[in-house]
Amino acid sequence: MAEFPLLKDTSGYLAVKLVMKTEQKPSLLGLRKSAKSEVRYAIIEIPKNTNRIVELPIKDGKQYLMLLDDIIRYNLSSIFNIFDYESISAHMIKITRDAQLDIDSDMSKSMLEKIATSVKERRIGEPVRFVYDKNIGKDTLKFFLSKMGIDASDGVIPGGRYHNRRDYMNFPNLGRFDLLYPPRVPLPVEGLSLDGSLLNKIAKKDYLINAPFQSFSYLIKFLREAALDPKVTSIKITLYRLAKNSQIVSSLINAAKNGKKVTVQIELQARFDEASNISYAEQMQQEGIELIFGIKGLKVHSKICVIDRMEDTKLKRYGFISTGNFNESTAKIYTDLTLFTSHQQILKDVAKIFDFFDVNYRIHRYKHLIVSPHYTRSKFYKLIDREINNATLGRPAYINLKMNSLSDYPIIDKLYEASNAGVKIKLQVRGICSLIPGVKGMSENIEAVSIVDYFLEHTRSYIFCNNDDPEVYISSADFMTRNLDGRVEVTCPIYDDEIKKQIIDTFNVGWKGNVKARFHSEKFENKYRSRAADEPIFRAQHETYNYYRDRLLATDHTKLEN
Repeated sequence: MAEFPLLKDTSGYLAVKLVMKTEQKPSLLGLRKSAKSEVRYAIIEIPKNTNRIVELPIKDGKQYLMLLDDIIRYNLSSIFNIFDYESISAHMIKITRDAQLDIDSDMSKSMLEKIATSVKERRIGEPVRFVYDKNIGKDTLKFFLSKMGIDASDGVIPGGRYHNRRDYMNFPNLGRFDLLYPPRVPLPVEGLSLDGSLLNKIAKKDYLINAPFQSFSYLIKFLREAALDPKVTSIKITLYRLAKNSQIVSSLINAAKNGKKVTVQIELQARFDEASNISYAEQMQQEGIELIFGIKGLKVHSKICVIDRMEDTKLKRYGFISTGNFNESTAKIYTDLTLFTSHQQILKDVAKIFDFFDVNYRIHRYKHLIVSPHYTRSKFYKLIDREINNATLGRPAYINLKMNSLSDYPIIDKLYEASNAGVKIKLQVRGICSLIPGVKGMSENIEAVSIVDYFLEHTRSYIFCNNDDPEVYISSADFMTRNLDGRVEVTCPIYDDEIKKQIIDTFNVGWKGNVKARFHSEKFENKYRSRAADEPIFRAQHETYNYYRDRLLATDHTKLEN
C-alpha cells in the first residue's frame, strides 16, 4: 500500500472514493457477485497556480463559470481510467496544521537557522482543524481521519461542498466594469513633490501620508534618496511584512552597496511570513546589511526608520514612523498613516529603540515616544485619567480612538471608568471589540462602530481632548494585551498643528459614515448605521479621499480633475 501523502496546510483537496467492480462467480442460480466490493481511496490537490474560477465559452449569449473543483469532479473518469470501478465520488477536505514555531535552544545555531528549521518542520505540524464536506460518506471520512491521525479531540468540522472561499477574491469581472469600484489614483501630498529632494522638504516641516488615499511612493522615494545621498551615513529600519518584490529591500541593498551603514531589524516570526522574511534576510545579509533578529519573548511590531545625515559637520536625523507595514502591496488596500519628520528629539528616541534591540537588557527612557512593552499601558492610563479628571471638574473631556482591535480587559475597564465619569468616547474598531458600548451605568457614554469597505481599515490613531487642546497620536499598537505588554510597539505624538487637524478631520469623516458602518453591540447584531430617508449617503472611505482631493484643489500646488 502506498504511503499516505503529506497534506499541505490550508490547501484544498478532493477525497476520492472508488468502489471497484467485483468478479462475478457462478452459482446454482446463475452468476453472482462476491460478497463485498473492494474500496480504494485517492486524494487530489486542487491546484493553486491557476484561477479556481474558470470562465467557460459563451453560449446563447450567456456567460458561464465553473469552479475548478467541479471540473476535476467532471473528469474523474479520465483521471482514473486505468481502474475498473463501478462508482466514484469526490468530496472536498482541508486541514489546518499547528502554526506555532518551535524554536530550539541550541546555542550553536543562529536565530535565522532556528527559524528556518522551525518553518520547515511546521509543514508536518500536527493537524488542529479538519474541515470536510458534510455529504462525504462515513467510511470515507473515517479512512482519512485515521490516516492523518486525527481524533475527536481535534477540530473536526462539517461544512459545505466548497471551502477556501478566499479564492473568490479572484472572481473574474466578465467585462462588467460597472460592478467594480472605480479606480482611484492615489493623491499627492499637499506641498510635497516627488520631484527634487524629499529630505530638504522634510527638514522644514513634518508631512503625513495617509495611504492608500495618498501615494505610498513617498516612502520608496525617501529610501531611494537616502541610498544615493552622499551625506547620508546610516539607515536603520524595522521590517515586519514585506511585498513579494520589495522595493524597500532593494533600496536598502542599494544603500549598503553605496557605503551606507544599514541596520535592519527584521521580524522573522511575523506569522505566516516567516519563509518570505528568511529569504529577504539572507539576501540582505549577503550584501553586508547588519541584521537584528528581535528580542527573545518579544515580537517587534513597530514601524520606524531613522537615517543619519552629515550637514555642515553636524549630524542631523530624518525618519518616518508608521501605523502599518512597509509593504508596497498592502499599501494599496490597507489604510495607514506615516509621519515623515526631522524632529530631532523624536528621532533621538527612535535611535534609542534600535539601541534597545542591540542591548535589550538596558531599558531606555523616552521623552516623546511611547514604547511597548515598558510604557504604553501606563501612559494610556494617564491619558484616560486626565480626561476623567477634566470631566469631574466640568471641563471638556472626550476620547476618540481608531484601531484594529480592542480586547485588553484592564484598558476596557479604564474606558468604562471614563464613561461613568462623563467622558464622551467614540471608538472606530474595525475588528475585535470586547468592550460593550451603550450600557446604562457602565458604558452609556461610549459608541463604537466598525467600517468594513473597499480598503481594510488598519490605521491606529488616538485623540484625547485635553481640555480642548487635543493631543493626537499615531501608533503601531492596538489596545490588545499582546501589543501593550508582549511586543515592541511605538506610539508617536503629533506636534504639527496642521497634521493634527488632518487626523482629527479624517476621524470625524469616518465617524459620519452611514454606509458600510456597523455598530458594535452586546448582542453582536452588527447592525448598519441607519440614515433618514432624506439624509445623503456618506461613505467614509470615499469621503476621506474627497477630503484630501479638496485640500489639493484649494491650493495652487497642483491641479486635479474631478
